[in-house]
Amino acid sequence: MTMKAWKTLAAVLVTILMSGTARAGWYASVDAGEKEKEKKERVSEREADLYEQGEDAIDDEEWENAVRYFAKCAELQGKRADGALYWTAYALNKLGNKDGALQTIAALKKNYPKSDWIDDADALSVEVKERRGVTVNPSDVDDEDVKLMAIHSLMNTDPERAFPLLEKILKGKASKNIKEGAMFVLSQSPSQKARELMASLAKGTGSPQLQELAVHYLGVAGGERNRQLLLEAYNASKSRSVKEEVLNALMVSGDRVRILNAAKTEPDSDLREEAIRLLGVMGARNDLAAMWATESSPGAREAIIDAMFVAGDVEHIGEIAKNDKSVDVRGEAIRKLGLMGKKTAPALLSFYQNDPNPDIKEAVIDALFVQNNARALIDLSKQEKNKSLKREILQKLSVMGNKEAIDYMLEILNED
Repeated sequence: MTMKAWKTLAAVLVTILMSGTARAGWYASVDAGEKEKEKKERVSEREADLYEQGEDAIDDEEWENAVRYFAKCAELQGKRADGALYWTAYALNKLGNKDGALQTIAALKKNYPKSDWIDDADALSVEVKERRGVTVNPSDVDDEDVKLMAIHSLMNTDPERAFPLLEKILKGKASKNIKEGAMFVLSQSPSQKARELMASLAKGTGSPQLQELAVHYLGVAGGERNRQLLLEAYNASKSRSVKEEVLNALMVSGDRVRILNAAKTEPDSDLREEAIRLLGVMGARNDLAAMWATESSPGAREAIIDAMFVAGDVEHIGEIAKNDKSVDVRGEAIRKLGLMGKKTAPALLSFYQNDPNPDIKEAVIDALFVQNNARALIDLSKQEKNKSLKREILQKLSVMGNKEAIDYMLEILNED
């Protein structure tokens, strides 16, 4: 073998040996990576198991077990560590360990300052301090939801101190969310000061926004006391929009008597008709029927039919459709019946057969069309001798897309 051949062979051997070493290193690296991956997966599975066991303990109100599971979960410092710390604090609070709960909350905020659990932790902190007898000043709290909790807490523990703060919040530059929360807290208070402040705001001593909030929450709170305040606000205001808001608040509070009084006596026709429609929302069928018997105003009569429709009063609308002297009113009542479902079809067909007025017959055709009641329209088409009315029925059937209607139209074409 020549010297050149020997050198070539040596180079090949060196390359083979080096490749083997490299492969060994690569395999070792891959093996280490797989082991690290498996370790992380085991930790993740362990974390998930502990978290689930902690949740089960919370559901079963087994607070000591919850603390144990969630504390172990937090120690793993995985993806759920922040949530585990929150639930640990929650369970400690349930066990009466207020200091431990607050320390755990502090650890959560320190180690995971951007966690989604921070707001919940702040709220829990307010609750813990309240149980310890520590009053949290809303002015010292940044988060709005926590501030609302602090307001409510202060109202329960120190109402004399709460009123100036509430008034400051309501008349200051706080967000609408905070003002709504403060107004709700105020509306729930049984104290005389709260009543006076709510009455004052509802009558417009503050901004229009505050007046709207006060009126709304008086309605939400309900009760005879708040309903009387709403009536006072109604009588004190010259604004139609404010009066409408009061009427809606009275409806929310369930005050049918005062709404009915407005529907009967309010001199402003628009407000009167609004009160009538609200009676429909409240399902006051008998009141509406009694008003119909004595009402002469066209606008009010229209509002009564609308209200009866909202109340689902098929019976009284049917009586109007049958007996009212006005063709226009009867036609409107018939169209309302059409919107109330196929259960009204027998009455509609009866009106068609017994009322000779073509406008009434057209109203019935419209009502049956709205119901998608092809069967009834087909029956009318077969019986109708009036060409104009029959054309109207066929026009409605032609656009219904109903199988019965399509089959009938094809039948007519085949006859031709």
